[in-house]
Amino acid sequence: MGDVAVGARSGHDGEEHRGHPVEANAPVPDGDMTSENEPAGGDGRPEDGQRPTTEDARTGDAAGRPRKPRSFWKELPILVVIALVLALLIKTFLVQAFSIPSASMQNTLQVGDRVLVDKLTPWFGSEPERGEVVVFHDPSGWLNGEPAPTPNPVQRVLSWIGLMPSANEKDLIKRVIGVGGDTVQCKNTGPLLVNGKALNEPYVYPGNTPCTDDELGGQFKVTVPKGYIWVMGDHRQNSRDSRYNQSDKYHGMVPVKDVVGRAIVKAWPINRWGTLPVPDTFDQPGLNDKAAAAALPYAPEGLAFTALVPVALWRRRVRAKAAAGK
Repeated sequence: MGDVAVGARSGHDGEEHRGHPVEANAPVPDGDMTSENEPAGGDGRPEDGQRPTTEDARTGDAAGRPRKPRSFWKELPILVVIALVLALLIKTFLVQAFSIPSASMQNTLQVGDRVLVDKLTPWFGSEPERGEVVVFHDPSGWLNGEPAPTPNPVQRVLSWIGLMPSANEKDLIKRVIGVGGDTVQCKNTGPLLVNGKALNEPYVYPGNTPCTDDELGGQFKVTVPKGYIWVMGDHRQNSRDSRYNQSDKYHGMVPVKDVVGRAIVKAWPINRWGTLPVPDTFDQPGLNDKAAAAALPYAPEGLAFTALVPVALWRRRVRAKAAAGK
């Protein structure tokens, strides 16, 4: 007991012999090519009377059985890392969640609403348009004196990767009223004028007037430089927007480069889910005729100059002929 017979069988002399390893240079008959661990026989099975060794059995079991799948708990950290990387990429280049901290955009947006902001289109050169609700970095100390939130470490991490609304960034959310080249004007309590066209603003907070009759910023007429936007909150009597920051270095304008993106969806709470489309009033005819309007004051002078050129040339020719005749 204890020894395993590899292939014991009777020889011609009747004596019992034990099997021995095949010599390295021993010839192998045609049609009987076998591996080192494979017993002789064309079909890979041991000859009659032979049993595979323990090592052969283990090798066969390992080769025949499929590899055991990795457990869920071992794969979980890999899945978490992949999810975090994807969330960070989405937050950086595609969409980011923001929380509404104030009432300046009521009733379009309520305090505590979560909005999703499209950050992709600015990468392709798209600029804000009139009527869009946009998130932008504080251009010049608009939030000075406002209490800053203090998120806990978990909130910081989740906010950093975009799984929670941004809590500690100095960002604001307003509606774009004017873009580069536009003239925006408020007289008395309204209506608000853009390029001379009155806006019908159903999104303004109920009970508010489109313009405020005060000297701090309620009455104004501004022309928006190229590369900037003029923004106002929908809650006109409770919004410290472009009107009340005209003394800063940008004169109340917001640089386009500081715009994070356009708010496209109210995502939370679920009962307030909805899109944030551009109101129809910004599609009215003539609103985009700012270039034509700007050229009108110069049209009479241009026409007069054009008419005088032939007259001047004719008089010069007459004088030249008179001089030649003398």
